[in-house]
Amino acid sequence: MNDTAPFVLTARDARGVVTLTLNRPAAFNALSEGMLGALEQALGTIAADDTVRAVVIAAAGKAFCAGHDLKEMRAEPSLGYYQQLFDRCGAMMLSIQRLPVPVIARVHGIATAAGCQLVAVCDLAVAASDARFAVSGVNVGLFCATPGVTLSRNLGRKEAFEMLVTGEFISAEEAREKGLVNRIAPPEGLDATVETLVASIVAKPRTALALGKALFYRQLETGIEAALADASQTMACNMMDESALEGVQAFIEKRPPAWKG
Repeated sequence: MNDTAPFVLTARDARGVVTLTLNRPAAFNALSEGMLGALEQALGTIAADDTVRAVVIAAAGKAFCAGHDLKEMRAEPSLGYYQQLFDRCGAMMLSIQRLPVPVIARVHGIATAAGCQLVAVCDLAVAASDARFAVSGVNVGLFCATPGVTLSRNLGRKEAFEMLVTGEFISAEEAREKGLVNRIAPPEGLDATVETLVASIVAKPRTALALGKALFYRQLETGIEAALADASQTMACNMMDESALEGVQAFIEKRPPAWKG
């Protein structure tokens, strides 16, 4: 990649599906400060655009994302710098979860450390059959603490902890079995499999998905009583939306719903 190439490429189709492509192929798309800044900007633009329907996070080159840029990190060894860097990365990851539309990770090659965290924080993930995943910081003496937060919210506790303390890779098939990815496709069929998910998403009302996504993550962090109360209120509000009213009426009348947007 030359010095003038953007860190993140943005493309949008006629349906409002935005694809963000990590674009540091020579560095295995490591999350340098430049890459983090580009992702922050792109995600902020998406958050402010109510015509976006779904987001796909993809990557150029041979790998999805190799985590933080260790060379850049080692060049400025200070506690303040590291606190700022990891706080910034965490905020970027949270912004993905807070988007009102589903976000799909399109994974090929390797996804390691913060790259694996990026897969885990996306709402959905589709992996090439030869993709591999690891939280490998422990191999260089750095426990992947922040990736462990999202990883432990995708996998069982013991499965997540094993990955964190061994740093070993798991295959795409293991990642699906453990709950890190939704679907696997042969490398040549990866885009088609992602598109299957995208098409299903954009066929649904945006309002319902936005309400549902926000509730989904809120309730995970609360007790069951509070979660059910929150879910009841969310469903009541959703039911008052014109899309839900039309969908229910269409079901009653045995016809396809005529949703607007």
